[in-house]
Amino acid sequence: MSEKKSFVLRLDPGKLKALEKWAADEFRSTNGQLEWIITRALKESGRLKKTETMNDDDNENVSDS
Repeated sequence: MSEKKSFVLRLDPGKLKALEKWAADEFRSTNGQLEWIITRALKESGRLKKTETMNDDDNENVSDS
C-alpha cells in the first residue's frame, strides 16, 4: 500500500453534510468518498498516469451514471 499524505480541508457545512450522505449511500467513509471523487476527476481529465490508476480500478464498484 502506498503512503498517504494528510492535509486539512475546509468545507462549508452544507457541502460536508451532502458529502457525508453521499458517502453513506455508497457505503464509504467520507474520506474514502473524497478520494474516489478526486480519483475519478483526475482520470476523466487525463491527469493520472496509467500506473497510478491500476490499484484504484478495484475500488470503483459504482457505475458512472
